[in-house]
Amino acid sequence: MLTLIKQLEITDHSRDKRLECANTIISTPNQIKDLLKIIALIDDNISCKAAWVLEFIIKSHPEIIIPYLDLFIKTIPLVYKDSAVRPLAKICECITTIHYHQKKILFKTSLTKKHRSLITESCFDWLISNQKVAVKAYSMTSLYLLGTEFEWIHPELKVILENNYNTGSAAYKARARIILKKIKR
Repeated sequence: MLTLIKQLEITDHSRDKRLECANTIISTPNQIKDLLKIIALIDDNISCKAAWVLEFIIKSHPEIIIPYLDLFIKTIPLVYKDSAVRPLAKICECITTIHYHQKKILFKTSLTKKHRSLITESCFDWLISNQKVAVKAYSMTSLYLLGTEFEWIHPELKVILENNYNTGSAAYKARARIILKKIKR
């Protein structure tokens, strides 16, 4: 874990540095558990760097998170720093998209109903709290997809989006319009 922390310390927000660190972890996937433990160090800025790297990993190798879904889901509600919340919201969007759209068997059997419920809670929390627009947009997409299974989600999501539409940024409004249109279908 010490080696991973040292690598994260020299990782910055640049794509190249995040990719370099992600590739190192991909080559030794058992480090995902350590990466999640570092993300859980919520008061340390290294938590944010670990979240950035995990997002990069999940985008290209989403199946790598499967053995660690419990730890990932447990970590989500703890994280509060903007630069760590955004990648976690993006990961939730990736996971729900794979689960509902790509229907990969491994995700279908591994992402349990409890996991999906906890992702739902986090996404609603992010949507109604003071989060950046990217986090809200990722949450909208995740909640829309989760609502295809849990029928109570779409009515709740619709109310929140309509209530916050007038005060939302242009990006918020754009995503909200897309999601509201999908809900109406």
